[in-house]
Amino acid sequence: MPGIALIGWIVYVGIAFGLRTWMQIRATGESGFVGLRRGAGMLERFAGVLMVLAFLASLFAPIAVWLGLDVIVVESAPLALTGGALIALGTAATLHAQIAMRDSWRIGVDPGARTELVVRGPFRLVRNPIFTAMILASLGLGLACPSVLGLLAPIALLVALEIQVRVVEEPYLARVHGEAYRAYARRVGRFVPGLGRLA
Repeated sequence: MPGIALIGWIVYVGIAFGLRTWMQIRATGESGFVGLRRGAGMLERFAGVLMVLAFLASLFAPIAVWLGLDVIVVESAPLALTGGALIALGTAATLHAQIAMRDSWRIGVDPGARTELVVRGPFRLVRNPIFTAMILASLGLGLACPSVLGLLAPIALLVALEIQVRVVEEPYLARVHGEAYRAYARRVGRFVPGLGRLA
């Protein structure tokens, strides 16, 4: 059901990026968008580009199916409805985790910023609950429109987020917060509770 995927994508992006950005501007006067920093390395740039491509793939998958440029791999109404439920869950979980960050919320890493180390709310369960929720929503989009492009999108997003977290965010947090972050990372999993804790 490509329609579920397209509507789900619009709602997800509208809430996770549009609404949250508006909330951040009202609270702080800034959007929270950092983007790719000047001097970013090749892996960091690759992760950023791959993340954008993954989101665009989720958007264009249902359109490509309607235009006959892509094909549905598995025709299944229950699968599409499961995808719709995951999109809704991922959207709500993304916003919840973003709100838990309060003024520390950013898209991208500003090496000069010194924001609070957030360990409350969903951050007690995993270190990157926003990314976990994004992966859930992306998987939902893929199940709602299980075309070749639709199913590649969540895989691309997962790879991008793994690189972003390991190469950019974890070193930044360890540098800024020192032992407080390292102790937190030894206790709490990266994307899934208990998995990806730092040694």
